Amino acid sequence: MSPTRREFLAASAAALGGALVRPSDARAWGFAPRPRDFTELRRNVGFFTGRGGTIGYLVNGSGVAVVDSQFPESAEECIAGLAERSGVRAVDVLLNTHHHGDHTAGNVAFRGVARSVVAHAQAAEHMRNPPAGQVPENQLFPDVTFNESWTGEVGDERIMSRHWGRAHTGGDAVITFERANVAHMGDLMFHIRHPVVDRAAGATLRGWMDVLETTVDAHDSETVYIFGHAAQGQPVTGGADALLGFRDYLGGLLAFVEARLAEGRTPDEVLAMREPLPGFEAYGAFGRASARDPLTVAVQEVREGA
Repeated sequence: MSPTRREFLAASAAALGGALVRPSDARAWGFAPRPRDFTELRRNVGFFTGRGGTIGYLVNGSGVAVVDSQFPESAEECIAGLAERSGVRAVDVLLNTHHHGDHTAGNVAFRGVARSVVAHAQAAEHMRNPPAGQVPENQLFPDVTFNESWTGEVGDERIMSRHWGRAHTGGDAVITFERANVAHMGDLMFHIRHPVVDRAAGATLRGWMDVLETTVDAHDSETVYIFGHAAQGQPVTGGADALLGFRDYLGGLLAFVEARLAEGRTPDEVLAMREPLPGFEAYGAFGRASARDPLTVAVQEVREGA
């Protein structure tokens, strides 16, 4: 039996109240809030923006699915909006694209609301034992994991979650709503924005390029992709050209580092080159050097021949 609207929202509020992840924690990640809107794309599949990684959703006549959960406060708003759109059903499945907190800290708001949580096995392990950072208390962890792929049916929609190798982390998944022909990329897509490269969690720039190419090959020219992040003023959806453009940025970054080192520049001198990457000026200047900075990781990978 479907829960009433009061029961649906009460369950999510109770879960939120039990979490120790607060709105201030979302601000600590440095993500500027976007308008908190639901935007439908195709065949009952759409996306929700707020603070953190873009949330994907499906609401059809028979069920509800959600991809990623941002932070608890925006997750609660998302749940409330889904309750209004779904005729007040529970969420059949919550899928996580990877383990990072701006995509999973809101899982706790789905306790008592989501019937199942699905993630790649490595992502689930990183949620429980993060290579860096702390696990939110009372976190809702995946109860279903996979190594290569997972498939599920929600109403008349078929959902596939597929892992094509190390990229942004070691446990990224592309989640495709097959009949709608919409694919959620999670943080495999930073649109016109320098990415986070979590090498401690298995990231590799060259692997990332391969995964983007594989993703395009596995879909068609009409596929709409939902991006994990986009630069201010840029869309969070697009086509294959955006994925291949980001692949070219990653390749351009590696080529730039290789050329500078071949010229005799020291690694420290290359790391000091924080100006925009030639040919990709729209991305802006690099931020400060850090373990997850793409220029820092590119220097490490080139030096190691990775």
